[in-house]
Amino acid sequence: MSAWHLESAQGLRRALDSGEVSAVRLAEHFLARIQASQLNAFIDVNPELTLAQAAQADGRLKAGERTGLLGLPMTHKDIFVTQGWRSTAGSKMLANYVSPFDATVVQKVAQAGAVCLGKTNCDEFAMGGSNENSYFGPARNPWDRERIPGGSSGGAAVSVAAGLAPLATGTDTGGSVRQPASMCGITGIKPTYGRASRFGMIAFASSLDQAGAMGRSALDCAFLLEAMLGFDPRDSTSVQRPAESLASALAPADQAPSVLKGLRIGIPAAFFGEGLDAQVRARIDEALEVLKQAGASLVPIELPNTQLAIPAYYVIAPAEASSNLSRFDGVRYGHRAADPKDLKDLYERSRSEGFGPEVQRRILVGAYVLSHGYYDAYYLQAQKVRRLIANDFAAAFEKVDLIAGPVSPTVAWSIGERMDDPVANYLADIFTLPASLAGLPGMSVPVGRAEAPGAKQALPVGMQLIGPAFSEARLLGVAHAFQSLTTWHLETPAEAA
Repeated sequence: MSAWHLESAQGLRRALDSGEVSAVRLAEHFLARIQASQLNAFIDVNPELTLAQAAQADGRLKAGERTGLLGLPMTHKDIFVTQGWRSTAGSKMLANYVSPFDATVVQKVAQAGAVCLGKTNCDEFAMGGSNENSYFGPARNPWDRERIPGGSSGGAAVSVAAGLAPLATGTDTGGSVRQPASMCGITGIKPTYGRASRFGMIAFASSLDQAGAMGRSALDCAFLLEAMLGFDPRDSTSVQRPAESLASALAPADQAPSVLKGLRIGIPAAFFGEGLDAQVRARIDEALEVLKQAGASLVPIELPNTQLAIPAYYVIAPAEASSNLSRFDGVRYGHRAADPKDLKDLYERSRSEGFGPEVQRRILVGAYVLSHGYYDAYYLQAQKVRRLIANDFAAAFEKVDLIAGPVSPTVAWSIGERMDDPVANYLADIFTLPASLAGLPGMSVPVGRAEAPGAKQALPVGMQLIGPAFSEARLLGVAHAFQSLTTWHLETPAEAA
């Protein structure tokens, strides 16, 4: 079979285990597709390193070893530092940086035998929801090249949707796994804050950043996420939890719908109000009806502080970013201005040349809200709002098992359409930010496509599932059950042919 890129990760797993294909052959197949692609999904590719990893995986397979990721090709978002590949965070500031060590997530999936195909494009320092803020240019949505793929993990979502990789890591600070997964028609999950190590993940907002997994299906995501999770003493926010076998906990497809019987799904009124595109709402309503017909009950709930998520997030995240990015000063690593007159000139020009406009905007906002006289008025108040949002979820989960709604108010918009209006970009995060602020797990599941003005074809829509802390297994189980009843996750764009 030459169309390996159309196989699920589990299909590739079976082919590797049976000897039908080797890890080297699979890696060569995907590297050739990456080279031929015009979607700008990758920032760095190193075929020599990729094939060396694949050869090692083949050796382990020949020795009889069998694990979920062994020999499977995948990509890493260019926020994870990775030995041998550039680690740029999508920024000119780190355009030529090569890390001397691997991020913990990279290390863990490598130990499981995954083969890295390269580093994927992203918004600069993960700041953005469209992938247009990348120093390396925007990744392009494989359903329509003139449209954004979502962000900040846009290149990761494109790599899976376009058949350039079966699996991808992403990061989610305010929706950066869920939104591009929705807009590219794939499955993506952000675990509970603290479940995946942040060590070696180039920091944006430390109290919000979390690694996530992306794949065609919930089952594929379960295999990747299982390898990514675990306590790490090098991350002060890492949570100690018993190891979970997420993939083996998912029932066979013919039995999967049974998990929906008696399930209480919360439907927040705040997620279905003004601003939600009518066609997006229609696809979500249809998906909810599938869950209802399978035995789930839909329970109206209130999340009264949802509208406050955007102002709270866009105070807290820039504040943390201004602190985290202060280390990029032109002295130790990263971009350095030429021929500085003095230290002040070195700092000013290195940072103004190295950071793009969106990053500069957020650093300025963050420095302002943390400054003397404004800390209490802005940052402290935003943290209080964050607690109110977390309390809303806690109250809701006393009545329901999980919450469902849209991921984004609209489908993917045209590249350049909102570049002059940052607030319009920020508003696209309204449904993903609350779970991030509360530190809860969330995922995006494909539920169909919707028409959009000027689009070449109907574009993907994702349904968001949000669970209580540490409920990743339940979220994946519900998504898997839904996908056993529908075929939206099997649809691929022409780019994946």
